[in-house]
Amino acid sequence: MIENILPAGVASAELLEYPEDLKAHPAEEHLIAKSVEKRRRDFIGARYCARLALEELGEPPVAIGKGERGAPIWPRGIVGSMTHCDGYRAAALAHKMRFRSVGIDAEPHAVLPEGVLDSVSLPPEREWLRTTATSLHLDRLLFCAKEATFKAWWPLTSRWLGFEDAHITFEIEGSSADSGNGTFHSKLLVPGQTNDGGAPLVSFDGRWMIADGFILTAIVHA
Repeated sequence: MIENILPAGVASAELLEYPEDLKAHPAEEHLIAKSVEKRRRDFIGARYCARLALEELGEPPVAIGKGERGAPIWPRGIVGSMTHCDGYRAAALAHKMRFRSVGIDAEPHAVLPEGVLDSVSLPPEREWLRTTATSLHLDRLLFCAKEATFKAWWPLTSRWLGFEDAHITFEIEGSSADSGNGTFHSKLLVPGQTNDGGAPLVSFDGRWMIADGFILTAIVHA
């Protein structure tokens, strides 16, 4: 599914069924040695997808470390993002000479837990949710897009980006009772100086889709 919202040049892999014999890379085991089983499966499954994507890019399937705030440490010259939720793990990677950053996120297609929306959204975003007639869970889509925004932002800035620091607007290109797709625009509300020598960040543009019970969002920033 995730490949449907990624541009050419981005390699991806996803895992819906978890193979019982799937094990951690030996060089990654210490990172999850004390983790509960669900955490282990999410970690192992997402990194398994990342190594498949690395191979698609013509790169060796190496161990993937963990840096500040848990961000993955990619091989030199690679940018990427991983995500997981119940029943789904995925990764999307690209060569750094082509794209500056990648941010993906996956969420179950279900309403946000009570009380969460106000803490992750801005008043204009809540107004859009209130006035948009659809059976889709757009509150969860908004949360998913905010997560992808942070994942695209962090590698380029090494700074925190709060939910209130990006105003996200959406276009719906097609929808039915339980599926949909479209684009979104994340306007950054804080200074976007970067650490890669590139232009400061002002906004991100991304794509989203809802299918088979999942919400997927992706930002690929050139």
